[in-house]
Amino acid sequence: MPVQPPTIPELARIAESFGLQVTNEDLESYRGLMLSSIESYRRLDEMTEPVLPVEYPRTPGHRPRPEDNRLGAWYWRCDIHGAPEGALAGKTVVLKDNICVAGVPMMNGTNVLEGYIPDVDATVVTRVLDAGGTIAGKAVCESLCFSCASHTADTGPVRNPHNPELSAGGSSSGCAVLVAAGEADMAIGCDQGGSIRMPSGWCGIFGLKPTYGLVPYTGVYNLELTLDHAGPMARTTADVALLLEAIAGTDGMDPRQHVGTTVDKYTAALTGDVRDLRVAVLQE
Repeated sequence: MPVQPPTIPELARIAESFGLQVTNEDLESYRGLMLSSIESYRRLDEMTEPVLPVEYPRTPGHRPRPEDNRLGAWYWRCDIHGAPEGALAGKTVVLKDNICVAGVPMMNGTNVLEGYIPDVDATVVTRVLDAGGTIAGKAVCESLCFSCASHTADTGPVRNPHNPELSAGGSSSGCAVLVAAGEADMAIGCDQGGSIRMPSGWCGIFGLKPTYGLVPYTGVYNLELTLDHAGPMARTTADVALLLEAIAGTDGMDPRQHVGTTVDKYTAALTGDVRDLRVAVLQE
């Protein structure tokens, strides 16, 4: 609804409540200063809000039973098929549960959001489906993505597939576990301070935190605008490169992205030739 400017009597009451002594001329001046800002809000109300497309049919899916979720890594199961052909045809992709999928619940690891159902597909979801991939479900993530371990989600701990007594890392914990356990071919995780890289390393798969702004974050729960990255996770570097090719590039809505962001043929770089590559090894 439109923002209404305050009246002079209203401003006078506010000034009095703060113990300020102001003249009517002062109040007129203050009100004039407010009007330009209020006009900006009016202009925003006149603009058309961009709507993310929902192009592929789906059913709501279901929450898996405990016996079908032995590692605690699935939050929600679904089966959304994309285009009949494309680079990701035949690939199943699981999404960190901070990525919006229209009609599919999103909990983001916390009971605070239990019951929230987005009505849009994140840009990365549309791109996976356009490339022929199948969205297999939502993977448990840490509560509000605030942990690098795998025990803070309100659905319970996510267990390492190699040893259930060990942590799977976080906060894209469920993504790494489901890929490592072979329950999905690929995953899209999100990373600010290691949330793709740590669970990938701890579960023995490959994960990439892409260059800032390379992959659009539109339709993904924000943690911090200047730190948010969405990126691919898979059992092979070839699949990581393939998924990155499918989801990278500007979408015209994410302020993290620069116009004209270059998307390379990442799969073509996997030649096996490591000549002139310099590798740093951390000494513990």
